This record gives sequence, C-alpha cells and structure tokens, in this order.
Amino acid sequence: MAVIDLAFCLSTYPKLFMDFIPLALMPTSAITEFARGLDLAPRPISLKLFTSVPLAMKRIGIADTTFARCDMAKAAIRALKKEASLEIARYTVPGIKDLPVAAKKLLEEEKCEIVMALGMPGPAALDKMCAHEASSGLIMAQLMTNKHIIEVFVHEDEAADDKTLAWLAERRTAEHAENAIRLLFYPEKLIKMAGTGQRQGYEDAGSIEGGSGGHLGH
Repeated sequence: MAVIDLAFCLSTYPKLFMDFIPLALMPTSAITEFARGLDLAPRPISLKLFTSVPLAMKRIGIADTTFARCDMAKAAIRALKKEASLEIARYTVPGIKDLPVAAKKLLEEEKCEIVMALGMPGPAALDKMCAHEASSGLIMAQLMTNKHIIEVFVHEDEAADDKTLAWLAERRTAEHAENAIRLLFYPEKLIKMAGTGQRQGYEDAGSIEGGSGGHLGH
C-alpha cells in the first residue's frame, strides 16, 4: 500500500499549495482522489498527514438560542461535520435578539470565518417583530465584520404540528450548513446554482423560463 506524504507533495508541487490546503481539510476521500489525479500513487492509497505541514483549520461559529423548541445547533454541527473537517465554536443565548452580538463575537473574538445564526421565532406578532429586529442586527453585524452570517430562522407557524416543525428546523439547518460549506470551500458551486430557485427546508421552487424575445418593459 502506498503512503502519500503531504509534506513531500507540498515541497515537490509548490504551485499546488493553495489546492492542497482546502483539500487537506476535507474528508480523507477527497485528498485520496486528488492524489490519484496527480498519479502520485496506485490504488489503494493510505494518506499520512505529517505534523510538519501547517494546516489552518477552517472555523465556523454557531449562535443559537434557548427560546428555540429544538436543538438546531446539534443539527448544524452534525451536518457540518458530515461535509468537512472543521473547528466549531458555539455560543448559545436566550433569544433571537441576542443573536447579532453573539455572531459578531464569534467572528471577532473566536476568529470564526463564517457564522450560522439559528433561531425559532414564535407565532405572535411580537415574535415576528423581534425576528425582524434580529435579522436587521445580523445584517449590521455582517457589514461591520465583512463576513457572512447565515440567518437560519424557522418560524413556529411555518408548520402545522410539532413533528413537522422539528423536521423543518433540522432540514433547513442542515441545508444552510451545506451553504456555509459552499461559501467557505466551493463558492463556484453557488455560481452554478444561481437562479435555480433553491429553498432551505421545504421543496425548491425551481427556475423559471423567460420569454423568447418579448419586451420586458422598463
């Protein structure tokens, strides 16, 4: 069985350094396929990660609340770890209006590169107003830090019953976790997905076809 020494690879193929760093942070299978693509070794392959190779682990922050009726952060962490090798910093606050400062602290003090802000606003008018204020705060925090904060809100009145609400919260969180991974590792994938009507939680809306040569107006 061949052993791939990443330290040797980096010194032998210096121009590929920027390619190796993100791949080395991904699951072993991703690095294996990359090595096979370079014809560095036959099948099967055993990868040996040497401590002499300084690999800066990507760091994702998760801000969640005690107000939510299910553990959305748990779903996020599970989805993130399934997709990549990451450092995860979690910050739990009482309610959604506390999320903006939590996200900002994760970005600035915990040195996260992106944050997922998880919340579950209630069905009352006051809850919806609080959700709007929290969303505005998250936008402000993004502009102040110049980093992405992915808002993941699941309103209680989006589902007819508790079972559906729990399913929706987990699915929307997991799908936004995939978006976080794309933003960090594969931004080109988001470009390919532009205009496809993606939705997180319920089914995608899908893309629409434009008119053929018709006047669209001003």
